[in-house]
Amino acid sequence: MAAYGQPPTAEKATTMSSAAQDDRPVTGQTTARTPNTLMRRMGIEILEATAERVVGTMPVEGNTQPYGLLHGGASVVLAETLGSVGSALHAGPQRIAVGTDINATHHRAARSGLVTGVATPISLGNTLCSWEIVITDEDGRKVCTSRITCLLRDAPPSATTD
Repeated sequence: MAAYGQPPTAEKATTMSSAAQDDRPVTGQTTARTPNTLMRRMGIEILEATAERVVGTMPVEGNTQPYGLLHGGASVVLAETLGSVGSALHAGPQRIAVGTDINATHHRAARSGLVTGVATPISLGNTLCSWEIVITDEDGRKVCTSRITCLLRDAPPSATTD
């Protein structure tokens, strides 16, 4: 683990967790380790994941409110997923990231297709990470902008296999 006040090393920023001890890319690890999660139920796919940028998609279909529009809560689920993955990558394999605050501004409706979220860090600290997540529709129009703050903690013994 990095010394207090020092950022994690680049080595820590390239793997999701020691819980998946194979050479699959982080996207495969995430999907393989989340068979019964909200991420899977919502159809979220992680396309790119580093400690500096996380990109994922989610279908509008199945994630709508009664008027047939993308549910605002679904956008927040996508945003929290992407920000949490980035925070976990930044934290490294011996630590976990837990969301402590999230907000969202909804700009326009999405009615069909996929939405894409791109998470970029605002601040990557030793105990807190903040991310901005911009969600766009298939035409590149902003659907939602969200911000999440995650607390970084030492992983409990059951969360690691080292």
